[in-house]
Amino acid sequence: MGTTSGGERRLGRTSATREDLAGWLFLAPVVIILGLFMLLPILMALWVSLTSWNGQGSPFTGKVPFVGADNYTRLFTRDDLARQDFMTSIRNTIYYVLIVVPAQTTLALGLALIVNNRVLKGKTFFRSAFFFPSVTSSVAISVVFLFIFANSGAVNGLLAMFGIGGPEWFSDSRGLLHLLLGGLGLVDPDAPPAALTGGGLFGLSWWDWLSGPSVAMSTIIMLVVWTTSGTFMLMFLAALQDIPVTLEEASLLDGAGRWQRFRYVTLPMLKPTMFLVLTLGLISTWQVFDQVYVMSQGNPAKTTLTPAYLSYRTAFRDFDYGTGTAISFVLFLVIVVLTLVQRWVMRDRTPAIRPGRS
Repeated sequence: MGTTSGGERRLGRTSATREDLAGWLFLAPVVIILGLFMLLPILMALWVSLTSWNGQGSPFTGKVPFVGADNYTRLFTRDDLARQDFMTSIRNTIYYVLIVVPAQTTLALGLALIVNNRVLKGKTFFRSAFFFPSVTSSVAISVVFLFIFANSGAVNGLLAMFGIGGPEWFSDSRGLLHLLLGGLGLVDPDAPPAALTGGGLFGLSWWDWLSGPSVAMSTIIMLVVWTTSGTFMLMFLAALQDIPVTLEEASLLDGAGRWQRFRYVTLPMLKPTMFLVLTLGLISTWQVFDQVYVMSQGNPAKTTLTPAYLSYRTAFRDFDYGTGTAISFVLFLVIVVLTLVQRWVMRDRTPAIRPGRS
């Protein structure tokens, strides 16, 4: 019995080893490809961020000066133009994210609820119409928006019909919060309070931090919300169609109204999809590049400058590849931290029931 049992164990270990080896053999091509085209470039870029490489020659030779973490620290501690531009891009992106993520999520959920309505006719048409901007080239749509929001474009023409003088959208660097406070008569945008202009954080005054998105940035925000909501609408629509009909019928029998059903039945069932949409929206908004590159290139007065575009401009236009790469890694860390915070906020707070307790 003992010999038979020992032989069976050895046979089982041999079989498991062969299965593991076969699994690794099947995975090897994918692992090699990912290592060569993803992990290796990331490690190479990390090394570049620790040097002052100017793009000439190879960055992996002894001729390239090694500066360590200086490219990172100068973005936060050194009082120069590099830190000012980086903090300006962070400020712009914070307002951009705070507006775009809630707006596109709310619009996507609203569109999904409309399309999911059982009495709606022509659902296929509306799904295609709402989703069409998401599959259209962002560059092409950005060029169209440039014409629409031009000084003599359709938007200003429409505003003129109501006696409203439209702004010079892509030339107006004024912040919306500054305009709002000035319109309410609380502050004079041309002469802000000394308490807000005297101090600040990371090289920008409090008045600069509290500017809000500029008029030029608001056009990019409208474009992005319109073009991204269709994709998230499909995610919400798939989740809505996966909700059991019995839950809605049970809530109807309990006398729940439409708002109560939405709040206590639909929204809890959409929580995983909501987390996915918010996470994807957060990542994409912090990485915004193509719309800025086509529509404004950071202008006017750097009010549409974003970290992704600043990284590109610093590396490929100013030939400061070390600082440009450092900006991209800081952006990566920001996205990871915010995603983890969002995951913690949206975690399931229902207490687990321990075995043996009622």
